[in-house]
Amino acid sequence: MVICCGVLLAIVAAGLGLLWALQRVPESYRLALKVERKDSEEMVRRTTALISDVEKEGPWSTKFTAEQINGGLAFWLAENYPDALPGAFRDPRVVIEPDRMLLFCKVEYGGVASVVTLTIEPYLPERRNILALRICGVRAGALPWPLGKIIDGVSELARQVDIQLDWKRTEGDPVALITIRPPADQPDKVVQIDSIELGEGHIYLGGTTRRRQETTPRSLP
Repeated sequence: MVICCGVLLAIVAAGLGLLWALQRVPESYRLALKVERKDSEEMVRRTTALISDVEKEGPWSTKFTAEQINGGLAFWLAENYPDALPGAFRDPRVVIEPDRMLLFCKVEYGGVASVVTLTIEPYLPERRNILALRICGVRAGALPWPLGKIIDGVSELARQVDIQLDWKRTEGDPVALITIRPPADQPDKVVQIDSIELGEGHIYLGGTTRRRQETTPRSLP
């Protein structure tokens, strides 16, 4: 009887510990939830200016802060694409560090709420019209989280906001490949990213827009 009670208590304690680990909320996410509409407005302004610069031939660059991105997620995304995230996910936010980005999102299944954290390392592959985002880890609270639902959710979000997104794997990690397309009315342009830099709380992008070089066959003598 005593042994049975001991085993039962151990199971209950393990279950409570698992529930606590699942519901653990990172402090950085708590802070990232505090956004203001002016951050969203600045995000829209900078994005509009970037699109205008990219449409012109020559170099372009921009810098976004985490506050601006989170403002855009909290207001612009929610107001313009309310169904962009699967029903169980809400309140996405980012934290930008010098060598990585953390993407957070609340999720609720079976009445249990948790915060999913994606650790992302952006880099530039050989094709400079592509931005690669390597997902190095996914956790729900303090526990590992299956990647399948995350990949499906990211793919659906990209489809709704009309972003060309493909996937590959690098050393077992999924990598999202985002193609930077030329302006719809200027198919003869090539848009490439020349540099991407992560700092404490901000991301810098620099690139070049040029006219596509068409090769014509040489005539025979």
